[in-house]
Amino acid sequence: MLDDILRHLEALVSFDTRNPPREISPSGGIFDYLQAQLPGFACTVTDHGAGAVSLLAVRGAPTRVFNVHLDTVPSSEAWSADPLALRVADGRAIGLGACDIKGAAAGLIVAAQRTTGDAAFLFSTDEEANDPRCIAAFLASDHGFTEAIIAEPTQCEAVLAHRGIGSVLMTFRGVAGHASGVNALQSNALHHAMRWGAKALELVESESHRRFGGLTGLRFNIGKVEGGIKANVIAPSAEVRFGFRPLPSHDIDDLHARFAGCSAAGTLASYQETFRGPPLPAGDVADAEFRRLLARDLADELGLPIGNAVDFWTEASLFSAAGLTAFVYGPGDIAQAHTADEWVALDQLERYTASIVRILDGTAAP
Repeated sequence: MLDDILRHLEALVSFDTRNPPREISPSGGIFDYLQAQLPGFACTVTDHGAGAVSLLAVRGAPTRVFNVHLDTVPSSEAWSADPLALRVADGRAIGLGACDIKGAAAGLIVAAQRTTGDAAFLFSTDEEANDPRCIAAFLASDHGFTEAIIAEPTQCEAVLAHRGIGSVLMTFRGVAGHASGVNALQSNALHHAMRWGAKALELVESESHRRFGGLTGLRFNIGKVEGGIKANVIAPSAEVRFGFRPLPSHDIDDLHARFAGCSAAGTLASYQETFRGPPLPAGDVADAEFRRLLARDLADELGLPIGNAVDFWTEASLFSAAGLTAFVYGPGDIAQAHTADEWVALDQLERYTASIVRILDGTAAP
């Protein structure tokens, strides 16, 4: 089995699906390869524009869909060899996307080829940048699925809960002038941004007591601050980009209102949410807990070990918000994702693929 997995993973890694720039074509390349490996499947390729492409492959009449994204992060100069050429050494498969998460895609291909029962796979290409189209379009369609298993690196454990994610662009207004003036402290847009940041950090610390499914507190990061002209000029404007990762028990709209409220009156020029990903499970506290229990029952039914909740975000939350019972399950460790010389353990690839074969065959867990 491992030889087949690695053969497909080598091919998948060789296709350049870095996002950005997300220059991925719906014809030729990786999508032609996938369709050629899935005889007996009805395949529908959808071009969502700007390099966002999805492939839905269906055999029989399944009610459960397996989702895996094919796009990767850009590679860096820190790679020790060609990132698009798979290397196998010391029990590892090394290549861009091998861990996150083309290894799972290779496993799904092998599982499909070794089984004959109902199966559905959704391959997408827009997970790694803040321009999601594939999953939204799929969920808006009359797809007919009630369960979804989303592949991300979870060390072959079913993850039932994770944080949401929010990204924000804020702009502050000031009044330009000479820095020697008495109004410099109160007129400088960068000063307004710094005061906002101090209050925002206090807000985050006040949420440290919050808990859900093993997760604690609110994650927060100020990623970029820009503005001003030079040291002796009062900054007339400033821009702040920040992100936060709420628990399933947090109200994202309420958090946005509270973060915006950390600014002093009259200093905030704009507050724009640039990306929102709901937590897993979706819904208010009671609904989220109910959905988590449904996902746990499904993982138990499929004989999959259940892992801890995680801090990273996945598109499983989008499926959950659309009413599907969803959890995250895939080979590899998130610690290796997005790194130079990214790798996935060979035994994880084998374990994942064997579990998918068993699930598609409908056989009992060992």
